Amino acid sequence: MLTSARNQFTGKVSAIQEGAVNDEVEITLAGGDRLVAVITRSSTKSLGLKVGGEALALVKAPWIILANPDAGVKLSTRNRLEGHVKGIKPGAVNAEVDITLKGGETLAAIVTLESVEGLGLATGKPVVAFFKASHVVVGVKA
Repeated sequence: MLTSARNQFTGKVSAIQEGAVNDEVEITLAGGDRLVAVITRSSTKSLGLKVGGEALALVKAPWIILANPDAGVKLSTRNRLEGHVKGIKPGAVNAEVDITLKGGETLAAIVTLESVEGLGLATGKPVVAFFKASHVVVGVKA
């Protein structure tokens, strides 16, 4: 599957919290990091999601919020992943920041150059990535 989402992860469904309209689906990646997605109940059914089954999680890079781990940032986002800056690709206004997560996967974030400077981001530095559960698109292999 080819998509425009920079972040494409494969993992196992580790939990499904059913709701009347939306379900909360937890996906555990191979390295142990966990992502939470909120999708409609009908999507859970039509995708055939079950605990232990394989699922894909897609997250667009501009939806990622970065912070320093020691900043004590608390957000209402369900997803909080820690890692280290793998590399920074600067552009005219924004930069792509690649992050190696604790479990070994790579997460890409698009942030402003001002944010890169303000956070003091550099290769090897620790960083925390936040994103909303509603920004995770879930899929399965057909």
